[in-house]
Amino acid sequence: MKTLKGPGIFLSQFIGEQAPFNTLEGLAQWASALGYKALQIPCHHRSIFDLDLASTSQAYCDDITGLLGTYGLVVSELSTHLEGQLIAVHPAHDVAFDGFAPSEVRGDNARRTAWAIESVKKAAAASAKLGLRAHATFSGSLAWPYVYPWPPHNPALLEEAFAELARRWLPVLEEFDRYGVDVCYELHPGEDLHDGVTFERFLAAVNHHPRCNILFDPSHLLLQHIDYLQFIDIYHQRIKAFHVKDAEYQLNGRSGVYGGYQRWIERAGRFRSPGDGQVDFKGIFSKLAQYDFDGWAVLEWECCLKDSDVGAREGAEFIQHHIIPVANRAFDDFAAQHDAASSVRAQLGLKQGA
Repeated sequence: MKTLKGPGIFLSQFIGEQAPFNTLEGLAQWASALGYKALQIPCHHRSIFDLDLASTSQAYCDDITGLLGTYGLVVSELSTHLEGQLIAVHPAHDVAFDGFAPSEVRGDNARRTAWAIESVKKAAAASAKLGLRAHATFSGSLAWPYVYPWPPHNPALLEEAFAELARRWLPVLEEFDRYGVDVCYELHPGEDLHDGVTFERFLAAVNHHPRCNILFDPSHLLLQHIDYLQFIDIYHQRIKAFHVKDAEYQLNGRSGVYGGYQRWIERAGRFRSPGDGQVDFKGIFSKLAQYDFDGWAVLEWECCLKDSDVGAREGAEFIQHHIIPVANRAFDDFAAQHDAASSVRAQLGLKQGA
């Protein structure tokens, strides 16, 4: 059995203009002081992590490794959530997502898609140079505007949407396979891959590619009323990354899963700091230990109430408290008897040679 690693922290929600959050070294020193052992690093902040350079320079990646090592840290995964999002954008979302892309490709869907594909491919090379096994990303979405369709469900439209999504991602998955790194899609509302069924549909469309895997985030499953513990039972062989993020759903008579266009703090379903919501993390950590998950438990802090510094400090303690150091022997080994075949047959009341 294997013990998962942690605590790690996803930096996206903490990067800012003020020290210590405006440099990788400042973030590393801050995270280390809180008790974190790994950083999940987004690739869209060049001042924090230069993806172009990392994809081509082993020396740069060695410098990153050395810098983090000074503070007792490693990289858990790189993240291309925003770049992955841009691999597939429905026209309804063009304007909203254009700001995620560099200025030279904005307003041009085809060029923006090509840029996104090449960017995520670069993350494969960078991950390998950093010695990583997993990569975090989003799938993007072509079908999301039709998630609850009116006019009614159109099978041909959805088949083409997933076929096109697969066409765009297959070259990326092949690139990650070349470097021996798993692509871990965070199943997230707003993405075409947002639950088990949509992941299965995409997996079939990419011919069950071995690098097509899951970033398990129970908060998104809880808010969709999915049994996230059974989810682990079903998909544990494809779960290669893990976000520790809590959520709660407050049943009421005015709004539901879709949120009523309200701010997060007013929605029936909302994200909380770990331990403040309804996610059964004891069950999750037990399931992951049972299935020998040996990746990183990474805090993703998104709470509509709690201060981020408090959430980060409490998150390190929360994850450390929940990690299960797995046993290297069974508790009843002391009573085990390794009997010869003759003794075993005698215990069963069977004659020798019968």
